[in-house]
Amino acid sequence: MPLTPEEPQIHESVPGPRNTPAAGRSASTPRPVPGPPRPAAPRPAPPKDAASAGVRPGRPGPSRPAGTGAAAPSGSGPVTPSGVPKQQQRTVSGAGAQIQLVPAAAGGVLDAADETVDRLLDAGRAPGEILVLTTGDPHPWASHELSFGEDSYWAQYATADDVFYADIAAERATGRPVVVVALDGGSDETLPQALAGALARAGSLLIVCGDPDRITTLLAAGS
Repeated sequence: MPLTPEEPQIHESVPGPRNTPAAGRSASTPRPVPGPPRPAAPRPAPPKDAASAGVRPGRPGPSRPAGTGAAAPSGSGPVTPSGVPKQQQRTVSGAGAQIQLVPAAAGGVLDAADETVDRLLDAGRAPGEILVLTTGDPHPWASHELSFGEDSYWAQYATADDVFYADIAAERATGRPVVVVALDGGSDETLPQALAGALARAGSLLIVCGDPDRITTLLAAGS
């Protein structure tokens, strides 16, 4: 039957876009047009441990500005100006650079070295003042950066903008005010000379992470 003028007509909606908007209704917001492609992301900082990298890199790195390192473990005690908890210190020699020992189990030496770097940064040391040397496997940060070539790797040492990680036998790592040694390998025949060399590279402070009794013996043998 024909509809009376008072009855509105109902039309079945048809899928698909409309050519023109209905009267009294604003047009839908146009879809944004994609812009130019985003630039490539910068090279990621290497992670500091196996949990974040699949291998033990990133502080570091790790690159971490001072004051952003991990907090000291519970019960670690007060931190000295050098950044090492008091009860973990053992001064071996008062001549030349100060020597401090940080006890660490064989499987946790790199972790102890990383935590020591964190405390040094928290205590106000500039990242470029710190050199970390390993006596066994390379630190993951070093392995990561060496994958881009030795020129790029050593350029970072020359600029001295950040903590640098190297093998204890690397002669190009001539030294920094603070040298942290991770005793994560090496033989008792070669380590005394290596530690003596690390002491010579330390301007004011040498921190050695590992078995304190073994470290003391090795330092005495290399003196």
